[in-house]
Amino acid sequence: MEQRLILFNLLFKLGVAAAVSSSLVRSKEFKRLLFREERTFRQKVYLVLWFGLPIMVGVWTRIFSKSFQAGDMSFETALLLGVIGGRWAGSLGGVLMAIPALLHGEWAAMPFDVLSGFLAGQLRTWAVDKDDIWSFSPFIDESIFRVIRRNLPRPRLFDWQIMFFCTVIGLRFVQTQLAQYFPHSIFSIESPDNYWIYSAIYAASVIAVGIELKIFNSVRIQIKLEEQERLLLHARMEALQNQINPHFLFNTLNSISSLVRFDPDMARAVIFKLATILRRLLNSSEAFAPLREEFEFIDNYLDIEVVRFGRDKLRVVKELDPASLDVVVPSMLLQPLVENSIKHGLGPKVEGGSIYLRSRLVDSRLIIEVEDDGVGMGGAQLEESSSWSGMGIGMANISERLQVLYGDTARMTIDSHEGKGTLIRIRLPLVEAASAVPEGFYAERSSTRR
Repeated sequence: MEQRLILFNLLFKLGVAAAVSSSLVRSKEFKRLLFREERTFRQKVYLVLWFGLPIMVGVWTRIFSKSFQAGDMSFETALLLGVIGGRWAGSLGGVLMAIPALLHGEWAAMPFDVLSGFLAGQLRTWAVDKDDIWSFSPFIDESIFRVIRRNLPRPRLFDWQIMFFCTVIGLRFVQTQLAQYFPHSIFSIESPDNYWIYSAIYAASVIAVGIELKIFNSVRIQIKLEEQERLLLHARMEALQNQINPHFLFNTLNSISSLVRFDPDMARAVIFKLATILRRLLNSSEAFAPLREEFEFIDNYLDIEVVRFGRDKLRVVKELDPASLDVVVPSMLLQPLVENSIKHGLGPKVEGGSIYLRSRLVDSRLIIEVEDDGVGMGGAQLEESSSWSGMGIGMANISERLQVLYGDTARMTIDSHEGKGTLIRIRLPLVEAASAVPEGFYAERSSTRR
């Protein structure tokens, strides 16, 4: 074959390796199969089909076109399947990809591809650190430098990446010998007259395998970074959640301590309700809950607050749209709002007052309102509370949780008039719960807690 044509095919082979691997990792199903440490036999078969079918098309193209030889990457793909999927996947892939060549009369293609896949799979079992597979580099000098650096503190003869490199070169040499001594038994690009071209042929096989592993590894690293980001977000949400619960607990314990000396029976009842609340908090670690569960939680909380304030000084009015109660909202969303209304709105008011709880659906959004007819806030207080930090730990926490969970799709606003009361309104996107609201569970009504 003409030397220029050989170089063209080698360069095109590298392009085909990059294009095929880049196309495959766009599929979520393929990525789930590719990055598993352990696979069932069925999953191995699916992985072989993902790799093997495109390469079979390339082998058929090479056979019928006779000029597009870069499409035949069965040798490199058998190595990839073996080193990623193991011995069975490599061997099965070798059988699948060699079928077109076998039908064309190239009888040595199938046993050679099966051998390549099996040996690569055996090397996978010898890898102490599986990250060595994904970080394989076609540049042997880097691997030698790594061996020297690793062996300086503690000598170790075996280096997986060098072994894999030598295996690729050795198998490529076997392919050359088969093509030389048994013509037409196996396909192989050869140029024995020029050692530079000969070296480029060997290098192309190593680089093709390295390119695909590098592309897969970059996607693998991206997935790991996304997973770490998700875990970090989860940890942040747990930290925010843990800020709310002790804050509520300490306030409730202060209320109980004031009852123990003067009304032990009432203190006992409040402790029982507090135990119910804590049981709910301890049994549920979910970041979200249906809105109706939040209102059930608020009922227990308000029972405690009614005891502290007095039955004639704290009234609660509910205006709840039944359709809104099945919407999923962040856990512990309402309690800080109600606590803020009681503490800052009704607490300074001698005669007490009322709290209004409302929920409704408007334009595919959930609207939640907590309003009180307490002392309200003036302009200076409103300006201070615009960052929510001036409203206390609970309110600032709610604002931050909404920002983390919903971004700009959720809003919390405050409308207050000095001497008239405060209205806090939250707008959330709709998230439906898995179960429907039981019929008649909450009817739209106004009720007064006495």
